[in-house]
Amino acid sequence: MTERGKKQLHRMATSFAVGPSSLSHENGAFVIRFAETSLPRPPAQFLPRAIKGTIRLTPSVVNEKTFALDGAKRHHWRPVAPLARIDVELGGAQSLGWTGEGYFDCNWGNEPLENGFVRWDWSRGVSNEGATILYDAQCRDGSQRLLGLNFSKDGNMRTFDPPPRQSLGRGFWGVERYLRCEEGQKPSLVRTLEDGPFYTRSVAKTVLQGEEITMMHESYNGDRFASPVVKLMLPVRMPRRA
Repeated sequence: MTERGKKQLHRMATSFAVGPSSLSHENGAFVIRFAETSLPRPPAQFLPRAIKGTIRLTPSVVNEKTFALDGAKRHHWRPVAPLARIDVELGGAQSLGWTGEGYFDCNWGNEPLENGFVRWDWSRGVSNEGATILYDAQCRDGSQRLLGLNFSKDGNMRTFDPPPRQSLGRGFWGVERYLRCEEGQKPSLVRTLEDGPFYTRSVAKTVLQGEEITMMHESYNGDRFASPVVKLMLPVRMPRRA
């Protein structure tokens, strides 16, 4: 996640490149080729090192619908491939790979993220029917955007009313995490993957529509993201290149 200057951006009809890394659409699959520098992660890794490889995501379902996430329609979201297969190959010193369930979406907006949202929780999991996605956003204008989506394996989408919100507990930096779960049941945190001053990513379990589902879960805090202190910290995690 390195920020680079506009001269290092190249965009074509079926490809997008920033510096040495790229995303392209090839024969029905999304292919990411990356050559970046990883962050130190003590105690296993104390120094940055090169990391490169290829990620190939092959959708089994493609969704064409776009959702506005705020009342002014300045922020939009599209779950492009709610169900997909992913193949990962890492080269160099890592030299490993795996295959599994994949997912691909995109967000875009006409104003800074912190201007539109106080917070949000997003989650996606594989259900017996196909894929289930929740988007629970509190907008800066005081409104709420709550989405419950089911995607079947044959590509059909239907909405449902999500159950009440319950706490998953705070992250190390104090970011609150919430997940929708049926009354009488409790969601549980399986593992925290990323834990920062304004964002967390976790694996969690919940019960939706009578089914226990393991979900990838994200929480974002817009007030934290807007903080000048956090803005100064960002280049540490997202280096900037001219």
